[in-house]
Amino acid sequence: MNNGLSKKYGLFTAIAMVVGVVIGSGIFFKTEDILVKTGGNIPIGLMAILICGAIMIICANTFAGMSMKYEKVNGMVDYAEVACGPGYAYGMGWFLSVFYYPSITSVLAWVSARFFSELCGFENPVTGGNTMLIAGFFLILSYALNTLSPKLAGKFQVSSTVIKLVPLVLMAIVGTIVGIFNGNIAEGVESITNVPKDMSYAETFFTAIVAMAFAYEGWIVATSINAELKNAKKTLPLALTLGSIIVVAIYALYYIGITGGASSEELIKNGSTVAFKNIFGPVISKLLTAFIVVSCLGTLNGLMLGVTRGMYSLAARNLGPAPKAMKEISPYTGMPHNSAIFGLLISVVWLVYFYGANLVETSWFGAFTFDSSEITIVTLYALYIPIFLSIARKEKSFGFKHRYLFPILSIISSVFMVVAAIYKFQTAVIYYLIIFVVVMAIGYMFYDPKKAKSISVDENGAKKK
Repeated sequence: MNNGLSKKYGLFTAIAMVVGVVIGSGIFFKTEDILVKTGGNIPIGLMAILICGAIMIICANTFAGMSMKYEKVNGMVDYAEVACGPGYAYGMGWFLSVFYYPSITSVLAWVSARFFSELCGFENPVTGGNTMLIAGFFLILSYALNTLSPKLAGKFQVSSTVIKLVPLVLMAIVGTIVGIFNGNIAEGVESITNVPKDMSYAETFFTAIVAMAFAYEGWIVATSINAELKNAKKTLPLALTLGSIIVVAIYALYYIGITGGASSEELIKNGSTVAFKNIFGPVISKLLTAFIVVSCLGTLNGLMLGVTRGMYSLAARNLGPAPKAMKEISPYTGMPHNSAIFGLLISVVWLVYFYGANLVETSWFGAFTFDSSEITIVTLYALYIPIFLSIARKEKSFGFKHRYLFPILSIISSVFMVVAAIYKFQTAVIYYLIIFVVVMAIGYMFYDPKKAKSISVDENGAKKK
């Protein structure tokens, strides 16, 4: 079958893609976030890393099963359409466009700005006004790079993938060795009984799980490369599994290295960069912080790809607001410029929300306050569940592993993530759901199945209109 794309990638390249897509900024700031939220309980943090990694491996293999059958399916909207129909696919596309991509992209802009502010020595780099202005600038810069020079954006994505591994691997190796000799790791292991005074052990554990989910996001993007893989039906599942294991190993060792380079009290008070300073000194730690900034900007660049194409994915089906305008392609850049502008504006709104809800002393939004770096990710896991159920019910041509084993384990994993979020956010979940229902209802006001241009897939993976 000729799908127009050459089979040019082997197993090694596929593994590199999985690792490059997943590893980004999350591990750099969620490490200290976990320590803060667990009261310095290092073993709970390590368990969260391993469990979230296992969930990623399980869910990735479930979608890999779909990619083995539907080679021309690319992206979550198309998977949702195959499994649950065009109506559900539209809802998934609207959620990704309005909630998921812009919310985590805005957080990435802040994370990039936060480490940049630390690199420059700005006062109050976490919540300072300078940091928020820089975050806004980074959002606009990423948008401009993706819309005005897509080729340059692609080259930056590749180079940042290599750069982002440097501080992780160095800290994983050197920090662990230092921590063994200075006693920090042994002390950290003994912190298993430490939990915040106002939280139970279960609440502390689930809080760490939800916080860590952010660091593992992005793996679903890897399933879109199957059409260009040699022997895709074997290569992609193996790449997803091996790539995921590599990510989990790097994250776990980095976490151990960070705790070896500084005490829990130091990390909670001063952030993860204090471990770099303690181990590598001020000059090299500055250089590694610069690498972290580039890593964060690389992840921001990758997420902006999804943001700029969000409304276009709906408009291509003649759906969503102003579909004719949203699917316009610039003759100069080849980008959906109106969709890109919409995505940028929504991302700015989410950046303002993140600042007002999470970084100021008193939230601007009262009861409607939640961590947008986490709750939208858990929502996506909830939206996966009908897809997993449909795979188990409909995909009769699959073997036991891909029809029942991985989908069932994925359902259990997704439910676990939802329960963890309920434990963490408690009553805030109710207020988030109010916003979610209202925004989704607004989205479905633009859904007209009579005008929809369905992109369905037959048994052999050939697209049908």
